[in-house]
Amino acid sequence: MNTTTGTRIYRGTARNIALLAGKLRTGELVAVPTETVYGLAANALDARACRRIFTAKGRPANDPLIIHIHHLAQLDQLAVMNPAARRLAEVFWPGPLTLVLPKRPAVPDLVTSGLPSVAVRMPRHPLLRRLLHACDLPLAAPSANPFGYVSPTTAEHVRAGLNGKIRHILDGGPARIGLESTIVDVRDPRRIRVLRPGAISMAQLRNCLGQPVVQYRPQPKAQNLAQVAPGMLTRHYSPNARILLRPRITARDLLQCDARTACVFFQKPAKATGQHVYWLDAEGDQTRAARRLFALLRKLDTSGYRTILAETAPPGPMAEAINDRLRRAAAKN
Repeated sequence: MNTTTGTRIYRGTARNIALLAGKLRTGELVAVPTETVYGLAANALDARACRRIFTAKGRPANDPLIIHIHHLAQLDQLAVMNPAARRLAEVFWPGPLTLVLPKRPAVPDLVTSGLPSVAVRMPRHPLLRRLLHACDLPLAAPSANPFGYVSPTTAEHVRAGLNGKIRHILDGGPARIGLESTIVDVRDPRRIRVLRPGAISMAQLRNCLGQPVVQYRPQPKAQNLAQVAPGMLTRHYSPNARILLRPRITARDLLQCDARTACVFFQKPAKATGQHVYWLDAEGDQTRAARRLFALLRKLDTSGYRTILAETAPPGPMAEAINDRLRRAAAKN
């Protein structure tokens, strides 16, 4: 157990799991590992506990929370199911898929930003599943970072952002996926929409359901209204440095790489090297690139770069999710 200014990082021992489950039952916050990114968890059925999430993160009330469960019986307590949602849950849970469904009265309005829908997923991370089982509660858990900043993929990332604002962090190692879950709107099973891309692709969803699945396009005028699901704001996942996106970094771009500007290739370049040249994966593997994206953005921020020139991902299995995060990170410019 490591301690810094009141914020503790706990190893995943049976004793610590029991201790943190007790903290959650009494309304405290616990940062938890998931296979996607680290989340800041509270009892999803306790509005007062969930309000502490918004306070710790500086999160606006119009951005709802995702509820995490450990068995399907909990879902019926939280949401109204339909055959399409049940099929997706059977195929992809536990895993990085969030379903948006009509909510049950047990879910506090604060959790859903006052909307009649709720976002739910069943995570795969074994340590979080043990904690969910131990506390026997559904847990609301958005990413464990100050609102709008780069999502955390390690326990140390959480402490760097929320040190002193929360007391407990459960260390489950680096996140295996590194990007937030795919969010699917299944409120109307005849019109299924992907609200946020992730590790589960639209092609996988279509193949599972045997019907069309469309990509939701956010409306800029609706950014101040309650969002149907988290991660839909135009600007999000942003480092302090400004990000400029390129389909391909050119020789002219490389001339800008210096102590203030980093160049981030998607794949290790054959010739371009130097102190200020980086890449997401040496071989261009999209799964590994996704896993490294947020950690690299954080590293560049702490290294003092003011500008990041970043290549977008070429077509591939994780391209949609990676480019979605890059576009939102760059939106503040």
